[in-house]
Amino acid sequence: MTEPLRVLLADDQTLVRTGFRLILGADGIDVVAEATNGAEAVEAVRRTRPDVVLMDVRMPEMDGLEATRRILTGTSDKPRVIILTTFDLDRYVYAALSAGASGFLLKDVTPEHLTAAVRTVRTGDALLAPAITRRLVQRFTQRGSDTAALHRDLASLTPRELEVLGLLARGLSNAELAARLHLAETTVKTHVARILAKLGLRDRVQAVIVAYETGLVSAGAHEVARQSAEQP
Repeated sequence: MTEPLRVLLADDQTLVRTGFRLILGADGIDVVAEATNGAEAVEAVRRTRPDVVLMDVRMPEMDGLEATRRILTGTSDKPRVIILTTFDLDRYVYAALSAGASGFLLKDVTPEHLTAAVRTVRTGDALLAPAITRRLVQRFTQRGSDTAALHRDLASLTPRELEVLGLLARGLSNAELAARLHLAETTVKTHVARILAKLGLRDRVQAVIVAYETGLVSAGAHEVARQSAEQP
């Protein structure tokens, strides 16, 4: 039997925390702690060891971006972090994803999407809102930006893995990748797992960022770079 999913809520708005707690609780997800600022969130993670943190970006004393960085570098038993945001905070979201957050949700998310996202991100198996995540990465992946870039060498990837990474960065799910490449979905999952392992990445969100930041995928044209794939 699997243990109940444990979530920490970090948001300075009481109504947001209350609403999310009720939604998660109704679906059998335990809210083990709440925080009203980033400093409280960091402390609460160390104390309660949640599986997933729902993290607001703008909070007093310490914002969600800095809290995310500290949480994901301060312990070996790292939770998954989902950023709560609105579209006007896009740049913060990209920086948080680069810092290791596993995805993001808009605050007006439906109850069904909220619970599904929390359960999905726990496994690291899929992106949250891939189309929106892709637009964020395309918009803010720029050379010389002040974001926390994920520098990776793609030389360790095979031509097929480069192809999978490029399509993954365009927001395709495992099922869509399988259909596009005429592969079994289990084979696609194996390719994705190998890509993450070779590049030392936590999940598919970071893989998307690496694909753009290394130039494998063009932010403007959505095209996979061909030079490596064309090698014998």
